[in-house]
Amino acid sequence: MFAAIRFLRRLYTCLFNPPVAPKSGHVLRFGILGAANIAPQALILCAKSHPQVLIAAVAARDVKKAEAFAKKHEIPIVHKTYDDLIADPTIDCIYNPLPNGLHYEWTIKALLAGKHVLLEKPSVSNATEAASLFRHPVLGKPNAPVLLEAFHYRFHPAWRLFLTLFDPKDVQEVRIANRLAAGVFPLDDIRWNYSLSGGTLMDFGTYAVSAMRGVFASEPIAVREAGYRPMPDGFDKKCDQAAYATYEFDNGGIAKIEVDLQARGGYWFPWLTSKWPSLSGMLPTLWVELREKKEGVEGGLEKWTKKKLISHAYLAPAIYNRIDIITTTELRDPKADGKVVSKEEKKEYLKAYKWPGGAEGGKKKLVGEEWWSTYRYQLEAFVDKVKGREGSGAWVDGEDSVRQMEVIDKTYEKMGLPLRPTSASLA
Repeated sequence: MFAAIRFLRRLYTCLFNPPVAPKSGHVLRFGILGAANIAPQALILCAKSHPQVLIAAVAARDVKKAEAFAKKHEIPIVHKTYDDLIADPTIDCIYNPLPNGLHYEWTIKALLAGKHVLLEKPSVSNATEAASLFRHPVLGKPNAPVLLEAFHYRFHPAWRLFLTLFDPKDVQEVRIANRLAAGVFPLDDIRWNYSLSGGTLMDFGTYAVSAMRGVFASEPIAVREAGYRPMPDGFDKKCDQAAYATYEFDNGGIAKIEVDLQARGGYWFPWLTSKWPSLSGMLPTLWVELREKKEGVEGGLEKWTKKKLISHAYLAPAIYNRIDIITTTELRDPKADGKVVSKEEKKEYLKAYKWPGGAEGGKKKLVGEEWWSTYRYQLEAFVDKVKGREGSGAWVDGEDSVRQMEVIDKTYEKMGLPLRPTSASLA
């Protein structure tokens, strides 16, 4: 009962009612490009609990929509255009959650105006845009603005804990499944508009690619195979409704990803239920299998261990997270061609909602609360970077974002789909 109450309290605080922090010191004033549905959870709610962040302005192509959005979220300034918002001298930072195909153009404009940019993933449409954006001369100047691709899950203590549990060179196989039930997004959603750089790989899939790269701490040397389920007739056939891919890494390991924003079926009587929205596997899950290791000899028998790790809900660990560590130990007889004499399986379960003991490594105090979302941890890191503070050390640097888009491009090429279109604003 206590665990259920704690869960509900954390859920309510995280998603609906974070405490409001009094503003102090030099407060960073954010402007939001567009009245995007992701903005309240990804930034506006987070800003309420941050003492040095204020959501000061918003702009949208439809001014009335921007005004309604501002009224609902108590944003004091509404600009008529994106250009006006970026030119506002009172704005320090820009949050860019625009459709993928508009990321490059408006992020470049914001950076050239001296604004720090929190940029929704995927950062841009393709690797050409990524190289141009993240290697832009403006980012190499003294006191350059901060640019961050918002892979929010990477800032949460649960992800950081997961990565400490293995050595990337020992990873043999990774599987990642990100599924969302059919019907959550309509088929005419901008997520499947090719001209705006849509496709499931460019949405749910970016997380899977990012997590896979993070587990191996390297880039795939090849896309072994890739496939997709096309959009139905009458919709954009250049976009993938679901995507599947297998990658090879230089340590001999492989990774398999499955991403689906219109998952159906999985029930009994498939002749009847195959088109029903699927509620199976709704928590994004990541499996990591490590190579077996010889641990020594006991009583003339060789001791071998093999580990499997499972990260449940790795993208939303504030709501719920659990890491399973499954260790299989075998004693083998070397005199009988390695015959297994005994076998034992041990299971451990870990959770992390905040930094252990309020610190990482016991050396410095890190800020965080059990109810903080991945977005709230990300905002903390972004503000720390802008203000030149050390912070938690979690970050997504520019070269990481370039390599991310290179992998996505190679996956689309393997699928036989065109790369997402390059912005006309690219010089």
